[in-house]
Amino acid sequence: MDEKIQTLQKMIDESQSIVFFGGAGVSTESGIPDFRSVDGLYHQKYKYPPETILSHTFYRNDPAEFYRFYHDKMIIRDAKPNAAHLKLAELEKKGKLSAIITQNIDGLHQAAGSKNVFELHGSTLRNYCENCGEFYGIDYIYENTMSDGDVPKCAKCGGPIKPDVVLYEEGLDDDTVRGAITAIRNADMLIIGGTSLVVYPAAGLVDYFTGKNLVLINKSATARDLKADLCITEAIGEVFSRINA
Repeated sequence: MDEKIQTLQKMIDESQSIVFFGGAGVSTESGIPDFRSVDGLYHQKYKYPPETILSHTFYRNDPAEFYRFYHDKMIIRDAKPNAAHLKLAELEKKGKLSAIITQNIDGLHQAAGSKNVFELHGSTLRNYCENCGEFYGIDYIYENTMSDGDVPKCAKCGGPIKPDVVLYEEGLDDDTVRGAITAIRNADMLIIGGTSLVVYPAAGLVDYFTGKNLVLINKSATARDLKADLCITEAIGEVFSRINA
């Protein structure tokens, strides 16, 4: 492990434009459960499977049940950035990191101080009225849904409020995808962390990387390990806590 940390440090020191591509494993050390681990949401029992509830069709057909699940399992207001979030923000401030591309919807990268963040799947911190476009924060949604299936309504026009997250059956935002692709193409180092790289189309974006060093940091193996210049199978927060910006 020490040797791999030293190798990672050397790669970071020699790089000028690092891009970080992260998934749920980045936030688990902040107390946010992932979706596919043994203890993740997909292994818990609900009236409907999470994949069904978190779909566009289900949101339209049964918004009350959608928001009951969303209130209980998707709204997390007290999570704090961990060592990975903080170190990435520090690397950006030092001019080493050019962009973060995240599949997470918790806003913890921005909370840590990162500025150039591409949120592929949106954010629970942003919610908008589908009628007038008025935006609402996470506290408004939490307080107006509770856990009994209340559907939040716009205080301005009474319209339904939808989380600004990408549900199943919905496409990724074109501008976000274009920005992420450009960042990856221009990077001389790509660090992939806390993701099993099984969620598409997001995982396919890493194919645009043609730079020098590809690093994977994940607690379990991924399909991309053989293509990486360095693989570290440890918790990402622990790894970044040992790196100098």
